[in-house]
Amino acid sequence: MPIDWLPDRGIRRAILAVGAAGLTVIATGALLKALWLLGLGLGVWAVIAAMVIELVCRP
Repeated sequence: MPIDWLPDRGIRRAILAVGAAGLTVIATGALLKALWLLGLGLGVWAVIAAMVIELVCRP
């Protein structure tokens, strides 16, 4: 189903950007062996923020 409403597309892009950034930080933390600081400290919170945006802005 195509998304026709323009603000909805912007929210979808924001969700994907925040989620992708979070996953990238988690992967970087695992590669640098700083998983606790980067992966769990920043990356997981970014993924949680993406999920919260999804729940709040797209009922």
